[in-house]
Amino acid sequence: MDFRVFVEPQQGASYSDQLAVAKAAESLGYSAFFRSDHYLAMSGDGLPGPTDSWVTLAGLARETSTIRLGTMVSSATFRHPGPLAISVAQVDDMSAGRIELGLGTGWFEAEHTAYGIPFPSLRERFDRLAEQLDIVTGLWATPTGETFDYAGTHYTVADSPALPKPVQAPHPPIIIGGKGAKRTPALAAEHAAEFNVPFDSLEVIKTQYGRVAEAVAAAGRDADSMTYSACFVVAAGRDDAEVARRADAIGRELDELRTNTPLVGTPDEIVDRLGPFAEAGVTRVYLQVLDLADLDHLELFAEGVVAQLR
Repeated sequence: MDFRVFVEPQQGASYSDQLAVAKAAESLGYSAFFRSDHYLAMSGDGLPGPTDSWVTLAGLARETSTIRLGTMVSSATFRHPGPLAISVAQVDDMSAGRIELGLGTGWFEAEHTAYGIPFPSLRERFDRLAEQLDIVTGLWATPTGETFDYAGTHYTVADSPALPKPVQAPHPPIIIGGKGAKRTPALAAEHAAEFNVPFDSLEVIKTQYGRVAEAVAAAGRDADSMTYSACFVVAAGRDDAEVARRADAIGRELDELRTNTPLVGTPDEIVDRLGPFAEAGVTRVYLQVLDLADLDHLELFAEGVVAQLR
């Protein structure tokens, strides 16, 4: 099982905070550092304020050397597809080919209102996501020296030189996630290297993985070409008191956490709790780390859980 660190900087984190976590994750052997793409805190004051995901990843690309970097997930409402393709390709170059692009519809209306970003209906957001995926991958796939054109309902691209190209070929891995029954699995089968279910139950994960596997087969893809992942909040400790302290530090009730995430308890407890998720097909786990100052938490998890399941 592969483990990655995932942070939510909009809740209150500077670039320096994120850099410290990314460097710790790299030194401890986690395979990737991912961050959310949000501009407004869901709770609290969010001080010192939001950091842009792709600006942050560009900085981290130059200050790390081996760990993979990405978004879980960028919102299709935030950026036009052409500039997004340019940004991701550039950061892929800056990182020597370590970037991954998680892309979704966007869901948090309040952050759109707070920063003047249009927030269309869910149907339109899905339509825009589909067109963005077509355009971003189309730009990257266009041979150098040729041009790219696209005529969609929401985006039109004409005579684009389709530059720059990312380092990774054919392009950085794309991650799609969610619980949609039809369009989400279809988009994943068409475009994604990885499918993610965030913060949900074992039964929901099983159901959604099954839908995606069916869509992958219908698209004529090899079953092994899709990586199946999940996100869970983490609260690990050497004993019950340390687990309770970490739950309290992120404003969560311990009993509630035990019912909502397998990544709570001592390392041995977490290994046991992850067993059914591994059987369900989860091969990659994103640890949602909410207390960015607690780097000992990452070390404990790496030594106690990752070492057993790597």
